[in-house]
Amino acid sequence: MAIEEKTAEIIKLVGQLLQDEPVYFLVSVAIKPVNNISLFIDGDSGITIEKCVRINKALYKQIVETTLYPDGEFSLEVSSPGLDEPLKLNRQYIKNIGRSLMVELADGKKVEGKLIAADNVGIELEEELGKGKKKEVVKHAFLFDQIKESKVNIVF
Repeated sequence: MAIEEKTAEIIKLVGQLLQDEPVYFLVSVAIKPVNNISLFIDGDSGITIEKCVRINKALYKQIVETTLYPDGEFSLEVSSPGLDEPLKLNRQYIKNIGRSLMVELADGKKVEGKLIAADNVGIELEEELGKGKKKEVVKHAFLFDQIKESKVNIVF
């Protein structure tokens, strides 16, 4: 079975696991050639390590019961995306409204600002330019197809 087929089957299994808990959602699945399966799962209000462990155990059991890896030779990692991972889904943007983002556009331009809105087609940022009396707030609207990558800024 090809990696694409295995990925689709794992997405289906995760969907079944999460169907009773719609606050959680699958962000991504990656399967390396050495049968290392990595999942990023997030929640509208974040996800705990304990929840990731429970999902890991349940999914591991389901994978063993399928014919995906008949010899049982695979590893499974379930975690949250973390702040160093780029935002990939609309739900991730929505949960991060109010936070500072670094957005790299498809044309290479970078814009840093506070995420003030997100919907199914794009986002809106407030960028602060200048300081003191010359401080100016500029609003930017970007469609998702204009965005190459977005990351949450870690602010201390």
